Order: sequence, then C-alpha cells, then structure tokens
Amino acid sequence: MATVADQFIEVLRQAGVRRIYGVVGDSLNPVVDAVRRTRGIDWVHVRNEEAGAFAAAAEAQTTGRLAVCAGSCGPGNTHLIQGLYDAHRSGAPVLALASQIPSVQIGSGYFQETHPERLFVDCSHFCEPIVTPEQMPRILRTAIQHAIGLGGVSVLTLPGDVAGRETAGPTGEHDFLVQKGIVRPPSDQVEQLAGALNRARKVMLFCGYGVRDAHAEVIELAHRLLSPVGHALRGKEWIQYENPFDVGMSGLLGYGACYEAMQDADLVLLLGTDFPYDPFLPGKNTIQVDDDPSKPGRRTPLDLAVHGDVGETIRLVLDKVEQKRDRSYLDEMLHRHARALENVVSAYTRDIDRHIPIHPEYVAGVLDDLADDDAIFTVDTGMCNVWAARYLTPNGRRRVMGSFVHGSMANALPHAIGAQFGAPGRQVVSISGDGGLGMLLGELLTVRLHRVPVKIILFDNASLGMVKLEMMVDGLPSYETDHEPVDYAAIAEAAGIESARVERPSDVRTVMERALAAPGPYLVDVVTDPNALSIPPRITPQQVKGFALSAGKTVLTGGVGKMLDLARSNLRNIPAPDGPGSAGTRRSGRGLYTSSSLGVRGLYRSSGTSRSSSG
Repeated sequence: MATVADQFIEVLRQAGVRRIYGVVGDSLNPVVDAVRRTRGIDWVHVRNEEAGAFAAAAEAQTTGRLAVCAGSCGPGNTHLIQGLYDAHRSGAPVLALASQIPSVQIGSGYFQETHPERLFVDCSHFCEPIVTPEQMPRILRTAIQHAIGLGGVSVLTLPGDVAGRETAGPTGEHDFLVQKGIVRPPSDQVEQLAGALNRARKVMLFCGYGVRDAHAEVIELAHRLLSPVGHALRGKEWIQYENPFDVGMSGLLGYGACYEAMQDADLVLLLGTDFPYDPFLPGKNTIQVDDDPSKPGRRTPLDLAVHGDVGETIRLVLDKVEQKRDRSYLDEMLHRHARALENVVSAYTRDIDRHIPIHPEYVAGVLDDLADDDAIFTVDTGMCNVWAARYLTPNGRRRVMGSFVHGSMANALPHAIGAQFGAPGRQVVSISGDGGLGMLLGELLTVRLHRVPVKIILFDNASLGMVKLEMMVDGLPSYETDHEPVDYAAIAEAAGIESARVERPSDVRTVMERALAAPGPYLVDVVTDPNALSIPPRITPQQVKGFALSAGKTVLTGGVGKMLDLARSNLRNIPAPDGPGSAGTRRSGRGLYTSSSLGVRGLYRSSGTSRSSSG
C-alpha cells in the first residue's frame, strides 16, 4: 500500500530534490520512513531544525534547485522559522514540511499543538495544510511551483496520521516550470531612460544582486557613460570583478567613494537593488531598474521607474545612449576612492605580523589569498560581514552567502553545510564569529556525523563586536558584549573534527594552508582583536559624539584589504588628457578599458551587518 508520505517523497524526487534537512520524530515518522525506502533521496540529520532551514537555503542558492527542510509538530517546526525567514528574504527556493499533530486533535489544545498555517505566512509565498489524501499530489506540486517560480519559501502542514494514510490517486508525472522568462521593459520606459542618461553630465551606477547575469552589460554602460560603479553587499560578487570603474560599497559596512559618488551625481541609476538604507541614498535624481514591479520607489523617490531585467534593459538602451567624453567626474571619484583606502590601510598595517591579539583584517586577507578560485564562502552576521565585504576579492566564480537581508546570527556554519551538500566538489569555507558559532554549536556534530568537509575559520574575539559598535555610536558603554574566552578548537577536537587554535599572527598562514588542504572538516580558531571595529563611510554628528564618548577602541573608517589593489589598478588606467574636457580614452575591444586593467593578481581572483547592506 502506497501512503500519502510515499507520494509526498516521490513528488519531491520528481522535482529533483536529493535530501531533506531535519530532525526525525513523532509526526514525521511516516515521511522519514518513506525517505528510507526511496532511492535517490536522503535524510540529513541536523541538531536543530533552524540549522536545517539555513542549510536548505544555502543548498538552493548554490544549485538553483529546490531544497527541502522539515520539522515535526509543535517545537520541531517552530524551530524552522528563523532559517525560513532567511531563505525567503534571500529568494532561495525552499519547501518546508511542518508536520502537525493528529488531525482529529487540531483545535483542542492538544500536546504540542501549534498552527503552522498561520505561523509561517509572513515568511512564505505559499502556506497551506494537507488534511486529506485527496489533496495530494496537487497541493504539493503547487507549493513547489510557488517556491521555484517566485523564489522563496513554501510551507506545507501535514498531520502525521494523514501522512500514514493510503493514497487517493496515482502520483503520475509532472514537469515543473523552472526556467523563467526575461522581463523586457516597455519601449517608452527605455526611451525615457536613454533621454535621462544622455541629459545628465554625471551618472553613477549602483548595483545589487539583480546584476548577477548582467556583468558585461553594466560594464559596457559604465564605459559609455564614464560612470563610477558602486554596489550593495549582495551585488559585490557579481559586479566588482574586472571593473575599472569600481568605487566600493555603500551602506553600514560601506567603504571607499561609493557614497560620495552617489551624492555628487546628477543622476543615480539603481540596477537590480533593493538597498534598504535610505539615508545613504541621495533622495532625488534617481532612476531604478528592477524585474520585480513591487520594488521600485519603496526606498527613495524616483524620477523614473523601469520594469525590466537589468541585462535586457541595458541591451535595449545602449544603442540610444551617447558616448560621454568628459571623464572628470569619474576620475575624481576613482582618486577619492583610492585615497580613502590608502588612508585607512596605513592605520592597521603597522606591526601586523606582531600584533597580538591578531588583527582580523590580516586573517581575512590570508584567507582570500589561499582559498580556491571557485570557493564558496558563508559568512556570519556581524563583524564577519565587514571582513568578507572588504577582503574577499570576487572573480565571477567565487560565491559569498550570508543572512544579508534577514540579518540572523549563527547562519554561517549551517549555510556551509547546505552549500557543501549542494556542491560536493567545491571548497566551502564558513567565516564564523564566536557569537554565531556558539549559538548553534551543535551543528559541529552535524558536520562530524555526515563528514561534511567544510572549513570553519573562526574569528574568535570573545565579543559581540557589531553589538559593541552599535552601543558606541549611541554613546553607550559596551555592556554584556564581552564574555570569557572559549577554546573552540578543543571543542571541535572533542567532537572528532580536526582543529587548531591560533594565537600568533606568524602561525596564521601555515595553519590555514593545512586546514584548507585537509580532506575532511577542519576548524581554525583564530584569537582576534575584539577592539577592531568598523564604522560606515558616512556618520552623523550624533554618531561622532557617540564615538567620542567611547574611547580606546580601534576603529577602522574605510575599506581596506585587496580593494586597495583594485583602486590602484584603476588609477593606473586613467589616461592622460589630450586637452581640456577630453576623455583621452583608449579603446580595447568593445569597451574603453586597457588590457592592464585586467588580470591583476589579488583583484580578479574568484569571489554581507548586524543589519547588512543588502540588495
């Protein structure tokens, strides 16, 4: 006899699902048993359902396919919610099975009774119960299509007794709509966009996650407009590489001249970004391009909203955009960007090889040097976002994942687990903070159980660094942000994971080389300076006052690391002027950059906030 649970798992298998992350038990038992009897799909036992949801989110972002997590009735599925919020806000196609108490007991205040169909509505596109076998497989397929079609979470509630019943009909076969069409902007919007770009003397491009398939088009547009190109945190990995127009990142973790370029522009073009920090936006002279019609204008007033895929929109407008000749605005912003980076580099590089506790910037820089060209980095929320944003150099092949929109702690290790299952042949590195790792410490046991070969680089400063920073800007003394040091290497070793604790900067590179080369999981516990903090590129007078009241901290005021190499390289490519107002620009292929702007070592290697710069 085939059960509803059997049918459920068969539909998942047809949708390409290869594993389910969760904790087995009670109301999930029929589903778990169906997994046991089905070839091609496995159960990944995690220690907390929250971690299972994070792992599913990362697998989905790594593979582009549907990923699945599950929780048993009551507390089992309420644990899912943190990871599901993260997945949904990141646009990761995830299906969550929220198992339920026996159907006849619903509404009676039964043991472990909750109402998942209400609880998960805010973090899903689709959230419905299955209460009879007759609803299968249609409702499950509808849930799957919502997740993969809209990009985000679907939740199904299934009582354990219903899961164990006999199916009401055949499962059959079904083709899911996976490849989505490209949104083509209306022709009148294209004409208006071209006119605005031609009229503006100084145009700045600000890029988010939506430029992920449009790198060449954005760079070509920047050549045409002689525009500085800045990015939000989620846009970094997609636009910063091979970009001679880069002026850094804006937002709470920003660096360089991105903010200045945006404020000085006659026109700011927002490309595929839902950047949430409106104080960093100019609030005027702004055009936004996005393929989601709900997003334009919700962060800042717009002169024009364009509904279209970024790449398609640029391809349509390029033939209508005139080549600009005056590159004084671009060159000035490139110089400002380089100066901002140069100034701060000198502040932290002194005695870096002898400084104890170890500079976290140094650790991040060494990791960037040693990691594979196609490595996947998962990043904890907080100061780890800063080091990732400023030290990991993208190249179009590396990936950087984090809870960049939801801003949850403890995401890095569970994300790494899911990313490694999704990409078993790639190097996966969890950039963890001790606060985040400690919150879901049990997932070290998940790593050991499944022999997941992730590399955990732990920035161990015995402090909640970003929270400390938030207190400083408010002029408050830090309170309950620091705690007793913990030897996480010893904990990992006791769990059966190879590890090392590093307290001297001279040991960082050697130990990290050994860790990255290890065939299995490895934890490197690096004791870092808790006073190494970072402030945004723009702060208010009130925030300055707050810092003045919080003395004795090492505060970094700009972007550093390999980003300086990028800035220096771009400055070398500024041509000598041929005369007043002349661009003096040399052409190379389709664009206007010189060959020396490509292939700079450390810049074009392969490649995000307590409340991060998203978009």
